[in-house]
Amino acid sequence: MSLQKYSAIVFDLGNVLIPFDFNKAIIKLNQIENGMGDRLNNFFKSNYNLHRDFEKGKIPENNFIHRMLEVVNHRIDPATFCSYYADIFSLNKNVISLLPVLKRNYKLFLLSNTDSIHKKYGWEKYEFLNNFDKLILSFEVGAMKPEEKIYRAVEEASGFTSKEHFFIDDIQEYVDGAKKIGWDAVQFINYQKLLNDLKERNII
Repeated sequence: MSLQKYSAIVFDLGNVLIPFDFNKAIIKLNQIENGMGDRLNNFFKSNYNLHRDFEKGKIPENNFIHRMLEVVNHRIDPATFCSYYADIFSLNKNVISLLPVLKRNYKLFLLSNTDSIHKKYGWEKYEFLNNFDKLILSFEVGAMKPEEKIYRAVEEASGFTSKEHFFIDDIQEYVDGAKKIGWDAVQFINYQKLLNDLKERNII
């Protein structure tokens, strides 16, 4: 039984609170022109540094959109691209239901590698975000998990010491990044495991 005193619970967004599926966008684009979605997806995968730089806020949104539209020969307009690119999320209602419970006793923070289009056209509309004291987003901070700078941005927002943070992320590398600076952290596998991890630590 843990005697650790936590003050801040930090959640990853994608595939923890909101599962995402890029295939939704690929299918829609393929319906406009056979193979167009696959072409964009292949470009995306082989030029991942472009997406990474966009998520770090290094590339302006309009420049990113223009580059993506070049790949599909401007067969769609910017608004359609943003809509398809961001309409990839669903809700993990079990995990979301924990937020108001945790909020009674802890400060809640969201820590996400994300970009401005996914935020504006995709997940910003979700009401569960109101449970968080602050959202720490890679494109606003200029750093991505597992870089130390983005974890420190959470600490700056929380005002708590490193060891008072408990972090939940589906990617082990990002969990390890948090542990490296003194946080407690677990990999999200499913709701039941998360519940067990929280109970083990007397968080709930």
